[in-house]
Amino acid sequence: MKVKPADRTSGVQEYYFSQKLRQIDQMRKAGADVINLGIGSPDQPPSENTLKKLGEVALKPTGHGYQSYNGIPALRKAFADWYKKYFNVILDPENEILPLMGSKEGIMHISMAFVNPGDEVLIPDPGYPTYSSVTTLIGGKTKYYDLEEKSGWMPDLSKITDAGTGNVKVMWINYPHMPTGTKGNTRLFEKLVAFASDNGILLCNDNPYSFILNNEYLSILAVDGAKETALELNSLSKSHNMAGWRIGMVAGHSENISNVLKVKSNMDSGMLRAIQEAAVEALSNPPSWYEKVNSVYLKRRRIVEEIMNLLKCRFDEKQTGLFLWGRIPDDIQSCEAFVEDILVKANVFVTPGFIFGSNGRRFIRISLCADEQTLLKSKDRITEYLKNN
Repeated sequence: MKVKPADRTSGVQEYYFSQKLRQIDQMRKAGADVINLGIGSPDQPPSENTLKKLGEVALKPTGHGYQSYNGIPALRKAFADWYKKYFNVILDPENEILPLMGSKEGIMHISMAFVNPGDEVLIPDPGYPTYSSVTTLIGGKTKYYDLEEKSGWMPDLSKITDAGTGNVKVMWINYPHMPTGTKGNTRLFEKLVAFASDNGILLCNDNPYSFILNNEYLSILAVDGAKETALELNSLSKSHNMAGWRIGMVAGHSENISNVLKVKSNMDSGMLRAIQEAAVEALSNPPSWYEKVNSVYLKRRRIVEEIMNLLKCRFDEKQTGLFLWGRIPDDIQSCEAFVEDILVKANVFVTPGFIFGSNGRRFIRISLCADEQTLLKSKDRITEYLKNN
């Protein structure tokens, strides 16, 4: 007898990249040398002091037990010091910071803590697909707001107001933005905080890309009054080359953090102490470490720009982050078919923009998380592909 899955699962699909990785694996098993330029998984290592600390603490026999649900004090203090140094934001490490097992976990925890079934959640289009899938899983109602190229991928708050905000509980924003690479600015954040405050909305900024090809570090919490109406997620995944370590945080008003902790404490038992102490080391990296990492990304970015130009895709050179976002030529009818053709005939996978929302359907995204040799090989393959098609 088959057990029927919960109704909530009918509203979500398997994550696109999960499906695509399975296809790529099958192609490789069949002998194809597929290059994956789709996913932003940093391939550079964490700093040496981070790795050293991980090993030191892991060797201690007392370091493998259950840990505190809200992280060790040293990690909360390290996050607070990091925010003060780079974002000019003062956070109380005792009650305004909650370490997480990655910021993706935080999206679920925040949603469960604040969104009741039937509550509306404002989600950017294009935007990170997890915002909508989590909202659906917990019974909230997705309410998309447009981000468009013609408006610089910034929200039009007047349109959102006209569409009605009476049932909106949470609004997700993400600057620097993924997938478009658009940077936020202080004026935008001020408008968003005022909008959220006026409408009784919890504003959530997902902020993992600030340190990639960018030195203008901005936090929504730097805006006056933001703590009263905003939470901010951050992560060491991209900024410190620690994606698989699963270390993130959420920061904001102590009452909001307390409500998130109510959910989190019922879902996990804390991170391994060695990982937490290594994260403290990572957060103390000097500015020169970030500069070294970005010098590598910058060289790769130039090659990816050449690939975009080969494909006749238009892009904004001011983009930041781990990807390059480009508009496909007007004569290409289907972005999905275009990407699939490149995968099958050139054995190079790039991400179609439609997976991020309807406003991404004429765009592709290429990751910078491959070394220069691999990117040059991709460029050669695409050059050959274009000659034969």
